[in-house]
Amino acid sequence: MTQVLQVLAPVKGESYLDGTAGYGGHAAAVLEIAGPEGRAILVDRDANAIQALAKRFSDQAEIIHATYLEAAERLVEDSTFVDMILLDLGVSSPQFDNLERGFSFRGDAPLDMRMDQSESETAADVVNTYSQRELERIIREYGEEPRARAVARAIVAARPFNTTKQLAAVVRQAAVHPKDIDAATKTFQALRIEVNHELDQLRDALPLLLRLLAPGGRIAVISFHSLEDRIVKQFFESESRDCICPPKQPVCTCGHVASLQKITAKPITGDSTEIAINPRARSAKLRAAEKINKNKRR
Repeated sequence: MTQVLQVLAPVKGESYLDGTAGYGGHAAAVLEIAGPEGRAILVDRDANAIQALAKRFSDQAEIIHATYLEAAERLVEDSTFVDMILLDLGVSSPQFDNLERGFSFRGDAPLDMRMDQSESETAADVVNTYSQRELERIIREYGEEPRARAVARAIVAARPFNTTKQLAAVVRQAAVHPKDIDAATKTFQALRIEVNHELDQLRDALPLLLRLLAPGGRIAVISFHSLEDRIVKQFFESESRDCICPPKQPVCTCGHVASLQKITAKPITGDSTEIAINPRARSAKLRAAEKINKNKRR
């Protein structure tokens, strides 16, 4: 929380967009500094989170039930500008801790994994209907599982699946067994990303969020695995350069002009105090950038 406030650097009266507001922890901290003159737009795709946000911030914020991509598209159409933007990616603690949502294999729950439960496709649909080749692809790409082919083969041979416990047991027999995490973790991560279209949404949303950012505004993204972090890193790298032509091209033909200045040269990771309070923070990486005020460029 402290690190987020440091990079966003809220000022009294500024506006704030939280694309993954959850239950409002970050929003409360930012609004405390921005004060009653500040404006907040809080977005989440989870209906339970939206209900909690409405109760907590009913008079302080505009609350939007949508993905952050959908919200960004609407706000761009409305010519909205904000001073601060935050994305805190991945599964929220309430989602993960509610075993019935199917994000965890700690219990025996339905294979759901939808962040927005109004969506139709569940993890059960993926594991029970995708071809072996499709399953191998998402487990390899999204889960970075070295034995993706063996895991996909085992899933197809053992289906249908109805619960997290059933699936985890089969995956553990086929997957790589690292020392520090459960062998089913990478496959469950891959399924969650597929069900919620997380990486595609991030790629599509970042350019729109940049358009929403006022000159001098700050954007911060917290990611929890390498695929998300890579997308954010590459976007910030590209938008902080005046030329994005191939390195060996002798003359610039792209016409690209830098729009961001990186605040974090390297990702900020969770400190020991935060990790002690929330062990999931150990994999978090925070990157931030500021939109260049072109009127002040030299």
